[in-house]
Amino acid sequence: MGKSEKRVATHGVRCFSKIKAFLMALTCAYVSKSLSGTYMNSMLTQIERQFGIPTSVVGLINGSFEIGNLLLIIFVSYFGTKLHRPIMIGVGCAVMGLGCFLISIPHFLMGRYEYETTILPTSNLSSNSFVCMENRTQILKPTQDPTECVKEMKSLMWIYVLVGNIIRGMGETPIMPLGISYIEDFAKSENSPLYIGILETGMTIGPLIGLLLGSSCASIYVDTGSVNTDDLTITPTDTRWVGAWWIGFLVCAGVNVLTSIPFFFFPKTLSKEGLQNNGDGTENTKEKKHSEKAKEENRGITKDFFLFMKSLSCNPIYMIFILISVLQVNAFISSFTFMPKYLEQQYGKSTAEIVFLMGLYMLPPICLGYLLGGLIMKKFKITVKKAAYIAFWVSLSEYLLSFVSYIMTCDNFPVAGLTISYEGVQHPLYVENNVLADCNTKCSCLTNTWDPVCGDNGLSYMSACLAGCEKSVGTGTNMVFQNCSCIQSSGNASAVLGLCNKGPDCANKLQYFLIISIIGCFIFSLGAIPGYMVLLRCMKSEEKSLGVGLHAFFMRVLGGIPAPIYFGALIDRTCLHWGTLKCGEPGACRMYDINSFRRIYLGLPAALRGSSYLPALFLLILMRKFQFPGDINSSDRDPAEMKLTEKESECTNVHRSPTVQNDGERKTKL
Repeated sequence: MGKSEKRVATHGVRCFSKIKAFLMALTCAYVSKSLSGTYMNSMLTQIERQFGIPTSVVGLINGSFEIGNLLLIIFVSYFGTKLHRPIMIGVGCAVMGLGCFLISIPHFLMGRYEYETTILPTSNLSSNSFVCMENRTQILKPTQDPTECVKEMKSLMWIYVLVGNIIRGMGETPIMPLGISYIEDFAKSENSPLYIGILETGMTIGPLIGLLLGSSCASIYVDTGSVNTDDLTITPTDTRWVGAWWIGFLVCAGVNVLTSIPFFFFPKTLSKEGLQNNGDGTENTKEKKHSEKAKEENRGITKDFFLFMKSLSCNPIYMIFILISVLQVNAFISSFTFMPKYLEQQYGKSTAEIVFLMGLYMLPPICLGYLLGGLIMKKFKITVKKAAYIAFWVSLSEYLLSFVSYIMTCDNFPVAGLTISYEGVQHPLYVENNVLADCNTKCSCLTNTWDPVCGDNGLSYMSACLAGCEKSVGTGTNMVFQNCSCIQSSGNASAVLGLCNKGPDCANKLQYFLIISIIGCFIFSLGAIPGYMVLLRCMKSEEKSLGVGLHAFFMRVLGGIPAPIYFGALIDRTCLHWGTLKCGEPGACRMYDINSFRRIYLGLPAALRGSSYLPALFLLILMRKFQFPGDINSSDRDPAEMKLTEKESECTNVHRSPTVQNDGERKTKL
């Protein structure tokens, strides 16, 4: 009777006791976490404009995810293997959902978004107070109650976004190290690269959905439903436009919570893949060994921690791999975080369009490369040494190809008084007091307000007043300004709202840039799985979870956290014109010197990545001294081990186990 009940209970959870079912659930978790992470990156520009903060603060918000991850990564990576790994992953997904919900809270606590404009609500309907008029006072600047100004200046609603992103980072912590170690423990060694390739594919599908979601939300006005969008004088291409960023975070919150549910039904341990169908005797023996191992690990939950740390720190391949990863992640995080901002400023497109193009052109080849890389590792049984060479040369090829991006560039927007003279002559960049000229000195214009118009002469002006326009017709985005004294053209000297387009040549260069990105993304992702297998196969099996977590720890401390902050601070230095808040405080940057921006955006990551290939070359030379699984001279008795053929150092001898090591050699279990 007891056996029958046990059999029924086992059958009830049988669908949750297979490694492939866990792989499916973990892939969904990878999709959900990468979905919310990518969506966060795509909305950074919108958050910057919503709260009127500089790019360096945006970098801090982006790095706060890594801070949250950092708080728990070592603890979870080591102690998580001693506890119930699937349940910890489920809890992490739910916590990520909570963080996404918290990020959206400021929208419901703040008032309506008021963008910087010279067109007051009354003037939009009946008055021409925002155009050129002689002998008038500066009535354009709205009067503010001093207490309201202090309140606005002290408003730190972006702290909610910061804290929510920290919580999201804390929730993401157990997913990767515990999930990968769970698969490594219970999957066939030859299937592991394919499974990890599937996971990486999930991490590509998530960003694809996230970018499409970001594109949709960025095209919707932030206060949709509560304002009449027909009265807006800005469009999605305007640098003052803020999309409905909060909608996507509510979607991400729901997806993360739903993803967490299956993990609460998985067992703590599984039978090793391939042994489930061998018979009851083999399966029972294996389960008994796992049970005894779990009990032994729980009894010694902390005693091996420092030994594992010392073992990893004395592993030269592991430490060099961490150095390479830190340099590479500094480059990639900096590039990916500010890519929408760069492409928007470089090619004059809206955030919604740029985010959509990123998802359409860049993510599918990454997905294909990850999957193909895992299949190649499985199909041809690529050894670890060969995998290291593949990863090195493939990555180097993509790095050299990336220099073509320097050719696909456009010039600054032609804004009179900022990047070009009122006569249309290119000069060194102007400063703020140059926005006044003979044609508009009589107009009593505000010189610090950003409300650009495009003249029919192809030049942009910071406002209709600075363009010398005397009257306007129409309302909203269809408003047309006429009789503009600063516009010298063969037409009627008129202007429309917004900056002038950069022209068809610039649009063509964007297409070339995206084509090069397709090729580069595919080449790089093709070598990602072989490179990651070098990390996994250079550690003992009991060190893998801690090793993966420690690897992530260093990438966050030395890359993920500081990179967006210092990169954002450098980008701030290229700003040509800062927005102005209601109380006169500087807000988000409205326009950058794209030439300086480009040198920082492309040059700094290129320098960081270039410096990573020297230790990578040293790593290839060092790996010749080791024997890995699949090598001709490696032991057939224990296929999951790494041997150092030379005499090991004292650092390694400290924790030598006679059951694992022979005299004169070190064997490292994988």
